[in-house]
Amino acid sequence: MEDASTLVIAVAATAAASAVLGWFLRSWATDRALRRNQRFYGLPDNSECLLVVSRDSGADAAVARNDVFALLELAAVVKNCHAHAQVISGEAARQGFGERTEFCIGGPMANRRMAAHLHSLLPGISVNTDTSPGPDRGAFLIGTERYRLENGSVEHVLLARLTAGQEARPVFLICGQRSVTHQAASRYLAKHHTRLARRHGNGGNFVLLLRVVNSQAYGPDVVELVGDVTRQATAARPRTAAPAGKGAGAVKGAGKD
Repeated sequence: MEDASTLVIAVAATAAASAVLGWFLRSWATDRALRRNQRFYGLPDNSECLLVVSRDSGADAAVARNDVFALLELAAVVKNCHAHAQVISGEAARQGFGERTEFCIGGPMANRRMAAHLHSLLPGISVNTDTSPGPDRGAFLIGTERYRLENGSVEHVLLARLTAGQEARPVFLICGQRSVTHQAASRYLAKHHTRLARRHGNGGNFVLLLRVVNSQAYGPDVVELVGDVTRQATAARPRTAAPAGKGAGAVKGAGKD
C-alpha cells in the first residue's frame, strides 16, 4: 500500500514539475521572441514611435484608404512590442530621426517627409516626376535599373530599414507606386520580420524592392520579393546618370492612385 502511495506521489510530483517546466519554457520563448522583435523595430517597453503618413489630396478623406489599412498593420506591430504610436502627417513632421522609431508611409509627392528621406538616405533611387501619360510615369530608377508601373497589374514598393548609427532608432520607409502597395509592404514587414531580422541582423540596414502582382484581382495579397537593392539604393548616383524623368531630383510623382 505504501509503495502504491509513493508511486502516486512520485507521478503527481513529476507531472507538476513537467507543467512548471513547460510553463517556464513557454514564458521564456515568448519573452525571447518579444525582445527580439523589440530590438528589430527599435521599440522597447513603453517607448514611443511615429507613424508618418501621406495626405490624399485627390480624395475627400485626409488619408488614402489603403494607407489607413497600412497604418492598422503597423499599429498592431507597435502594440505587440508594448510600445505606443503617434500618427502625424508628412507635412507636419519637423524633426530629425534616430531618437524614436519611425514608420514613414507614402510616395514622395504626397509625403514631404518621404521625399526628404529618399534624398538624404537613398541617393541611388529616383522616381519619375513627369505627370503626363507615358510608360515611365511613376517608374523607380534604382542604380541603372528602371522599374515601371503597370496599374493594377505590376506595381512596385520599397521597404527599407535604415539607421543613422548603432544606437539610433530605425526609420522604416514604405514607398510605393500606388497606395495599395503600402498596405502590401506593411503586411510583408509584419509577417516576415523574424526572417528579416535573422538575415540582416536586428541592427542591420536593408532596402528591399517588392512587387505587388495583379492588385486589381488580388488586392495587396500577392507580393513578390524582386530583390535586395541596398547597395544600389545607398550609393551616390553619378552626376552623368540619366534622370528618371522630368525633375527627377525632386523625386515626386509616385505613391498616388
